[in-house]
Amino acid sequence: MSVLVYLETENQSLKKSSAELASFAKALAGSEKTIGLCVNASDAANFTSYGLDELIVIDHPAQTLSAEEVAQLVAAIAEEVSAIKVIIGSSADARYYGSLIAARLSASYIPNVAAIPEQRDGELLYKRSVFTNKGYAYTAAKASRIVIGLSKNAFGIHENNQPLTLSQRSLDLDTPKVRSEGVEKASGKATIADADVVVSAGRGLKGPENWGMIEELADILGAATACSKPVSDLGWRPHGEHVGQTGKPVSTNLYIAIGISGAIQHLAGVNTSKVKVVINNDPEAPFFKAADYGVVGDAFEVVPQLIEKLKHFKAQTA
Repeated sequence: MSVLVYLETENQSLKKSSAELASFAKALAGSEKTIGLCVNASDAANFTSYGLDELIVIDHPAQTLSAEEVAQLVAAIAEEVSAIKVIIGSSADARYYGSLIAARLSASYIPNVAAIPEQRDGELLYKRSVFTNKGYAYTAAKASRIVIGLSKNAFGIHENNQPLTLSQRSLDLDTPKVRSEGVEKASGKATIADADVVVSAGRGLKGPENWGMIEELADILGAATACSKPVSDLGWRPHGEHVGQTGKPVSTNLYIAIGISGAIQHLAGVNTSKVKVVINNDPEAPFFKAADYGVVGDAFEVVPQLIEKLKHFKAQTA
């Protein structure tokens, strides 16, 4: 028996989320073997710090696999290594192929898992976030196999150095019904999916010409930039930066909201971020009720001062 964890890659490198997934898989496996699986990862040999016993790297001619191909691959390897538990992430792609993997393995699928399962009355219960992260539910798996979708930043990264067996192979996959012809991505900056810090702004910025200070603040913090839905709808920022329930969910260590009132759909998509900081000139803005720290003030006065203070701090600690 073993635990299999699927690690997503981007530009032939393992994503930042891989370390957390491997840490969780190791903690869940106990004395069972922990096996990682990835596709086209050129840096796989360096992935030795998070408790994997073995890492299988699949060489595939496609830069990225479709959800059907991922499901076929993971199910085939799970059968080969007799994996009872399969661990995946919580990315938009993972939410798609998670159910496909479960269907192929006749397994239970539990997404949004937030912790190691608890033993109660003779069965394992998995704590998972529900109702757009407003609460938690405890779910038991009824099938003998289970696919577990781990919420980002729910478990954390835990180093566990041990010998890693690396194997590289190819695998023939069925031709998918849907194939992506190309993906356009921003380069040279942190992405919302992988960033530990996100700086987001709303209509309080008054226009796209004022986004320079948001980008400057993000650069200083090594953060990704984001925006509210009205901003992307107005065309001030790309739709790929829209975060919230109807955009990209954000679960970062630090989320800074500038000039965003805090509509319920926006809050639902960001409330699992560990620390939320709000800058708004309206003291009655709903976002202040969800914030860990709040600044009541004009963004055009507060943000430049914040930038200067951060520059001074970095210069002092360099």
